[in-house]
Amino acid sequence: MRKRNFWPALVLANVLSLCVLSFYQTSPAAAGKELPFVNPAEQREIIIEELRQLNRLVKQQNALLSSGKLAVVVAPRQVP
Repeated sequence: MRKRNFWPALVLANVLSLCVLSFYQTSPAAAGKELPFVNPAEQREIIIEELRQLNRLVKQQNALLSSGKLAVVVAPRQVP
């Protein structure tokens, strides 16, 4: 009895594995000419420019805070 159930189960397992493997697709061996990573020198230049921009913004903020022209206005909370 046990041997009779073995063959249909084996055939079913083979059919299922063939169905799963039929979805497999190959990809081209060579990727495009696009580099996977950014050029390190270019990346450093971008970071330096962003840091310079942040530095300018912080200087503007400090100038505004030290000028005394900054005023805080509190508005009453609106209840929905």
